[in-house]
Amino acid sequence: MKDEIVDLYREAGAIASAVLRRGRDRVRIGTPIRETVESIEGMVREAGAGLAFPLNVSVNEDAAHDTAWPGDERIFAVGDVVKLDLGVHLEGYIADTATTVDLGEHQPLVEASVAALERAIGLARPGVQINQIGAAIEAEIQGRGFRPVANLTGHGLAQYQIHTGPTIQNVGSGSGAPLEAGTVIAIEPFATTGSGMVSERNHVEIYQQISVKPVRLPAARRLLEEVRERRGLPFARRFVGAEMRDVALATLVRAGILHAYPILHDVPGSMVSQAEHTIVLLDEDCIVTTR
Repeated sequence: MKDEIVDLYREAGAIASAVLRRGRDRVRIGTPIRETVESIEGMVREAGAGLAFPLNVSVNEDAAHDTAWPGDERIFAVGDVVKLDLGVHLEGYIADTATTVDLGEHQPLVEASVAALERAIGLARPGVQINQIGAAIEAEIQGRGFRPVANLTGHGLAQYQIHTGPTIQNVGSGSGAPLEAGTVIAIEPFATTGSGMVSERNHVEIYQQISVKPVRLPAARRLLEEVRERRGLPFARRFVGAEMRDVALATLVRAGILHAYPILHDVPGSMVSQAEHTIVLLDEDCIVTTR
């Protein structure tokens, strides 16, 4: 990997880390979720970087893919377990990082995902089998009395691509293939008090363009023009104009032009925590860009 690309990954990671540290202080009881989301996303832009994806703010049993929506009136409440998942990019080179804020009495759950992440990072080197990392995550979380979320995974990153190979599972049954030098990965353990499996809600706020095809509906064409500068990176429903927005989104999903990301949740009443860092694997070094 060229030094200038490594430098962009490092710089994106430094921005993401600084923004996430500041942003978690905005998560307070009684604070509006939309205000918090837009404030943190604004910090990224003020730092001269781009959003690799809308800030994910997933609360309690919701594990991933939630974000503020147009007209969102939710507030953070006593007892909430709040996951902040932030993506930052410079010239398409991405830093993906997450933290959990406990607004109740769930610190052991929060610590389980953090400890699992640190244990995984300690193993992450070229040549290490991917399933060894998953097994370490699983053992750490289970040893603390919780379950890993088996069907949420870490993943590779590439320029303007938020999900590439390899897949880094949070359990030990994953691929036995070795990690390779020159790879960039995001490791993200999820710990839960619930079932350890997430399912889709009937609610979508995040979309991603995955193909280019002709489309007849004028509102759909306008929407695609609005997200062209994303270069295939995900966007939120609130990022685009309101005129026939939902009709346009549904049309583009049906046509296979957009991919929808439904909110993912464990069983009602459960709590999920998350921790995540981005790692650049070099021949002689392992760089955690988002510390």
